[in-house]
Amino acid sequence: MLDDTDRRILTELGRDGRMSMRTLAEKLHISRANAYSRVARLHETGVIRGYHADIDPVAAGLHTAAYVTLNLRQANWREVLERLHALPGVVHIGLVGGDFDVILLVRVADNTELRHLVLDEIQGMPGVVSTRTLLLFEEETPRA
Repeated sequence: MLDDTDRRILTELGRDGRMSMRTLAEKLHISRANAYSRVARLHETGVIRGYHADIDPVAAGLHTAAYVTLNLRQANWREVLERLHALPGVVHIGLVGGDFDVILLVRVADNTELRHLVLDEIQGMPGVVSTRTLLLFEEETPRA
């Protein structure tokens, strides 16, 4: 169970994962020892899975983004997901219910790379029945 202090820790670390324990403790008005022990517990229980850099994909040269939906042969879904994990450009994989089986967020340099990824790599996988590509024109950053 997470209490209010745990949730506040997660909010602060979500804003700045490089925040020192001292700064975190000061912001939350708790002792540094309390901050250390709570963050350690959140790591140990898997609530905090790690830290990462928030990278601007366009500044990193990934100018094209798209959602790609896939319909699969149901017997092949595990193998398809394993292969998708290995593809460069696949940022997020969601196994979903509804009109399609999988939704991917992909980021690549340009439309030529997108064409290669979707038509050659993904549609060429055994078990993929069909794909649909939704090109992102603009993205909004979620508000914290």
